[in-house]
Amino acid sequence: MTQLQSWKIFLASKLHRVVEFLVNQGITMAGNLIYGFLCVRMLPIPEYAKFAVVFGVMGTITVLMDISFTSALLPLIGERIDDRQLIADYVASLRQLARWLYLLMAPFTIVAYPLFVHRLHWSWGVVAAMVAILLVASWCGRLSGAYGAVLIVRRDRKSWYRAQMVSSLGTLALLGVVWSTHRLSAFSAIIINVLGIVYVALVYFLRARRLLGVTGSPSREKRNAIIHLSLPGLPNVIFYAFQGQIALLLITIFGHVREVASIGALGRLSQLFVLFAQMTPLLIEPYFASLPGARLKRNYLGLIGTEALFCLFIAGMAHSFPGLFLWVLGHNYSGLQYEVFLLMAASSILYFCGVLWVVHNARRFVYWWNGAAVITLTLAVQVFFICKADVSSVRGILTMNLWIAYANVLVALCTGIYGFVYGPRAMAKIPASAVESNYA
Repeated sequence: MTQLQSWKIFLASKLHRVVEFLVNQGITMAGNLIYGFLCVRMLPIPEYAKFAVVFGVMGTITVLMDISFTSALLPLIGERIDDRQLIADYVASLRQLARWLYLLMAPFTIVAYPLFVHRLHWSWGVVAAMVAILLVASWCGRLSGAYGAVLIVRRDRKSWYRAQMVSSLGTLALLGVVWSTHRLSAFSAIIINVLGIVYVALVYFLRARRLLGVTGSPSREKRNAIIHLSLPGLPNVIFYAFQGQIALLLITIFGHVREVASIGALGRLSQLFVLFAQMTPLLIEPYFASLPGARLKRNYLGLIGTEALFCLFIAGMAHSFPGLFLWVLGHNYSGLQYEVFLLMAASSILYFCGVLWVVHNARRFVYWWNGAAVITLTLAVQVFFICKADVSSVRGILTMNLWIAYANVLVALCTGIYGFVYGPRAMAKIPASAVESNYA
């Protein structure tokens, strides 16, 4: 076999994975986006506020119940993907850690959530139902994360994609049925979405059991290995668990129902960047990781220029034609013209930062100071706005988010400059015996 034929086979396999990702995840994300936008358009403002708060809090709880434990599964297993007993043992240990985290998070949620939504004056029955939904959905989300990782490890991507797609399209169809019978409310929309989460968790659980075919046994050794590998990233994970929903959290604490619904609705528009963000580690990171040093600077600057123009185009469209974006949200939010620009400008900058982070990670431009700088500057901006600005208004919250995005891009650009001047972070020299003990 010639070298050219080898390259053709290699590229064909990679292209197949890219197309598979774009088709399957594109359909899944389209279904999720349409579901979210239909809820924004069809639910009255007080009802959509309930929907937005529940799923905003659910996102934070789901991250805190995992704190990057699931991401440790693949590196701990390494090349031993055929050792089904080893995988089952790690999954059992992971499940045990998740159970302990759940026992911590559940009482906290039961106590904290009613206090969190106290200013919105919802009845105790409504709040209690929300808490029950959060407890069920967060546990199922944790299950789908752990058992979905088994499908990825065992390279059963088709089943992984299929479950997501069926859930997305199935919930969208159910939403249409409920709407056609005039029974659509915040709770019916929430429950339909939660049914999709439960379905994915159940499919991943059953498929993972079939793929492994053995019963795992948790052990202290494997729990410690998971914790040890996850521990360095723990501060960032906890920070971003709250940071990702900070606008909704602050407006819920300081604002009112209309402002909560408006932030939740506008936040749907930022999901337009999700597909591009998911493609970045799939297409850009491998390219830059293998790029010769002589070609790095030219390609880096070319990527920065291209992505910057794309982000400026999106922000410019939001500034010049806000009605295009507001039409998607419906007439309830037609007055948020400048707020749309603030939201899309901040989202564009944060997407740009995400691209830079992926490239920097590929070239090992990763240093202790850049994560600390992002957290410090972000908290400084938030404290300033809470003390000096009106964070009970949609415009005040979105202006704060824009300044946070400025702080993030400043650190990202400084990281790139530092990397080119001082070079990548040196790789640790780990003896072979130590590597083997870590996999044990």
